[in-house]
Amino acid sequence: MGFIGRIVFSIVSNMVALFVASSFIPGFAAAGDFSSLAGASAILAALNLFLRPVLKLFFGPLMVVTLGLFSIIVNGLLLYMLDTISGAVTIQGYQALLLGALVVSLVNVVLHTVKPSKS
Repeated sequence: MGFIGRIVFSIVSNMVALFVASSFIPGFAAAGDFSSLAGASAILAALNLFLRPVLKLFFGPLMVVTLGLFSIIVNGLLLYMLDTISGAVTIQGYQALLLGALVVSLVNVVLHTVKPSKS
């Protein structure tokens, strides 16, 4: 899978993750139609591509001390930025933010483990 294919797969997996999070978590809403959800997932994919490595570098010592659990906080920060940037995603409260970060992370992990391999 090439670079463009990985980006498209990341956008689609983020779209599924946002839909699942908005379906199961009260206070986490992904409103709008398909195109607004696709736009929000593209913004989240861009945040993950450009900002996540910087945040992981900055919070690296905390991630080591907490054995990786601080990555949920990093994912929450990225979802909070998505909430402020995009009007399609609305997160009300810290509990919805942290649960949403957990659900989005789990859905992305599951989808990235079952994606087709290079063949």
